[in-house]
Amino acid sequence: MGITSILSLLSGVALFLFGMSLMGDGLKKAAGEKLELILYKLTNTPIKGVLLGTAVTAIIQSSSATTVMVVGFVNSGMMKVAQAIGIIMGANIGTSITGWILCLSYIEGSGGIAQLLSTTTISAVVSIIGILFKMISKKSTYKNVGDIMLGFSILMFGMQSMSGAVSPLKENPHFVNTLTMFSNPFMGILVGIAFTAVLQSASASIGILQALSVTGAITFASAFPITLGIGVGAACPVLLSSIGTNKNGKRTALIYLMNDLFGMVFWAVVFYSVNAVVHFDFMDMTMSPITIAILNTVFRLATVMILFPFIKWIEKLVFTLVKDTEEDKEEQADFDLLEERFLKYPALAIGQSHTAMNGMAKKARKNIVRAMGLFDNYSEERYNKVQEKENLIDKYEDKLGTYLMQLTGRDMTENQSKQVSIFLHTISDFERLGDHAVNLSKSANELYEKKISFSDEATYELSVLGSAVKEILEVTVDSFAYEDVDLAIRVEPLRELINVLCNELKSRHITRLRNGKCELKQGFAFNNILTDFERIGAHCSNVAVALLESEAEDFDTHEYQKSIREMNNSMYRELFEAYEMKYDINKPKKAKKVSEKVNKK
Repeated sequence: MGITSILSLLSGVALFLFGMSLMGDGLKKAAGEKLELILYKLTNTPIKGVLLGTAVTAIIQSSSATTVMVVGFVNSGMMKVAQAIGIIMGANIGTSITGWILCLSYIEGSGGIAQLLSTTTISAVVSIIGILFKMISKKSTYKNVGDIMLGFSILMFGMQSMSGAVSPLKENPHFVNTLTMFSNPFMGILVGIAFTAVLQSASASIGILQALSVTGAITFASAFPITLGIGVGAACPVLLSSIGTNKNGKRTALIYLMNDLFGMVFWAVVFYSVNAVVHFDFMDMTMSPITIAILNTVFRLATVMILFPFIKWIEKLVFTLVKDTEEDKEEQADFDLLEERFLKYPALAIGQSHTAMNGMAKKARKNIVRAMGLFDNYSEERYNKVQEKENLIDKYEDKLGTYLMQLTGRDMTENQSKQVSIFLHTISDFERLGDHAVNLSKSANELYEKKISFSDEATYELSVLGSAVKEILEVTVDSFAYEDVDLAIRVEPLRELINVLCNELKSRHITRLRNGKCELKQGFAFNNILTDFERIGAHCSNVAVALLESEAEDFDTHEYQKSIREMNNSMYRELFEAYEMKYDINKPKKAKKVSEKVNKK
C-alpha cells in the first residue's frame, strides 16, 4: 500500500467523519429544541424510552450524542436515571441505522435504474440541492436542510474514497494475514474498543469495517469480535462528558458503558461456547457491507432484548457503584418533602416547602463560602464543586417554584396565600445568591490562571469585607430557618455597612491604581468581587424584609425601610455602629500609628 493509497484512505476517513458530523449537526439544528423536549417528556415507560432513543439516534446519527444529551438532562434534574436507561438502550439500536445508510454507497451499475441509484448519482444530486439551499435560501431552516444534504454527500464521498483506497489490498497477502489475526476473539475485541475509542464514534468504526470488507478479506470470524468491541469503545466520549457532572450524570454515563460491556461479555461467552461444541460453518464466510450492517443491527437488538427485563437491576447496580453521601441523601430528602398529596393540606405543604427552602438556603450560603475560599486556596476540584452545587440550587428553585405555584391554585386563607407569595419571592433571592457564588468562583479562577495577586492592603480589605459578607449570610439563613425576627432585624444594618465598605474600597483601589501600587487588570477583578459582595448583601436584605413582613402582622415594610434610609431608628443605629467597629478596615493603620507613637516615646 503506497503513500498515495494511505493518504486517500485517511482523507476518506476525514471526509466521512466530517460529513457525519455536519449531517448530525444540521439535523439537530433543524429540529431546534424539539429533540430535547421529546427526550425528557416522552420517557415515562422503559419501552417508550427505547423507541424514542432509537428514533432520535437514527436521526442525529450518533448514540454518543444522544447519550451525552441525556447525561445533561439527568445532571440538571430534568430526567431520572431510570428514564435514561431506556433511551440509552434505544440509542444503541439507533446507531446501527448508519450502517444501512452507508450500504447505499456500494450500489453501482452501468446503466438504467442501477445507474440512477449509484452513489455517484445520489451524492451529486443531493449535494447540488444542498448547496443551493445553503447559498440561496435566507431561512435558517432551509440552510440547516442544506447542511444535512451536504453532510450526507460528503459522508458518501468519504466512504467511496476509503473503499477505493483499500480495494487493491485484497490482492496483498500481508494485509489478508493481518486481518485474520482479528479472528482471535480477544484481539478482535481489543481492536474494536481501541479503534472506536480513538474515532469516538461507533458509526464511523462500522463504516470503516464496511469499507475494508470490499477487499474480501473480512470474514465473520474477524467481524464479530470487532463489532463486539466497537460498542464498548463508543462509551469513551460519553464517559468524558460526565466529567464535572453530579453523581446522577456519572451514573447515566456508566449505564452506557455497562449496556455495551454486558452485551459484549454475554454474547462473546454464549457464541464462542456454542461454537466450541457445534463449530459454526459460517465463521469463514466473507463479509460484505450489507452483512456487516446486518450483524451490527442484530447484535445491538439482541443485547437490548436480553438487558431490557433487567432495567431495575441495572439502576440498582449503578447506584451501588456510585454511592450517595450523607449530603446527597439530605438533598434528596428535601425534594421528597414536596409530595403532591400534601397539596390538599396547604398548612402542611407550606411547612414542607419551608423545610426544603432551608436546605436550599444553607446550600447557597455554603457555596458562597466555598467560592470565597478559592481566593486563598484555589483548586480545580473545589471550583468544579461550586458549579455542581449551583446546578443543585437551580434544581431547588425549579422544584420549589413548581410546587408553590401548584399550591396557589388551592383554597387557602389570606395569611397562607401571603406566605406562599413571600416564599416564591424568597426562592429567587436564594437562587441569585447561588449565582453570585459562581461569579466569585470565576473571579478566583481568573486570578489563578492569570497569576494575578492583590497588594497586602487590598487583600486585608477584602478579608474584612468577606467576613462581613459571611456574617450577613449566617444571620439571614438562620433567621429564615428559625423564623427569628430578632435576627432578621440585624440584617439591614449589616447590609448598609457592606455597601459603605464596598464604596470605600472602590475609592481606595482607584487611588492605588493612580499611584501605581496596583495594575488595571487587578482593578477589574477587585471591582467584580466588590459588586458580587454588594449584591449578596442586597439579596440577604430582601429575605430578611420578607421574613419580617410574614412574621409580624403589624410590621410596616415601607416605614422600616424609610427609617433605615434616614438612619433615625435608634436600634438600627446601634447595630450599624457595632458592625462598623467589628469590621473596621482601618485597624492596621490605627495599630501602626499607635506603634509609631510608642516608639517615639
